[in-house]
Amino acid sequence: MCDENSSVSPTIARVPFEDLLAANAAYAERFSLAGLEASAARGLAVVTCMDSRIEPLTMLGLRPGDAKILRNGGARVTDDIVKTLVLARYLLGVDRVMIVAHTDCRLASGTEDELHAALAAAGAPDSSAMRFGASPDQHSTLAADVAKLRAVEHLAGVEVGGFLYDVESGRVTPAAR
Repeated sequence: MCDENSSVSPTIARVPFEDLLAANAAYAERFSLAGLEASAARGLAVVTCMDSRIEPLTMLGLRPGDAKILRNGGARVTDDIVKTLVLARYLLGVDRVMIVAHTDCRLASGTEDELHAALAAAGAPDSSAMRFGASPDQHSTLAADVAKLRAVEHLAGVEVGGFLYDVESGRVTPAAR
């Protein structure tokens, strides 16, 4: 890794992702997705939460290459999501967008102030300058995000819908049209 004369800190000498790199080596040996087109074969983009209980492709009966998957905290339509969807619309064949929020979401369990307080209690530095999009009214938030995307001039003609994924049943239901 590094020797005594190296300028690399000894604390960096270990590989904190070694388990994942080993798993990737096994994955690469049986890799079968070479040659897959970059465009979304099903014309779909899915905006969903970063929650690890969500398997976007599997829950919608999709396979690699079918859709573009965009994830963030709360499945919120941020400026970065909008910019990415514009790229996906014009360069990657996307003509449908599903915004998929989920039950038991931390960002839907309280207000923005309550979230900042929870972060502080967990030892985070002051986060008051950050906006996370927390709201206990998940359905209104989802409807607002659907409306926000529909109002983007660069996404005219793209079908947009809001959905809710139940983390206990695995079911996706329409929640904002």
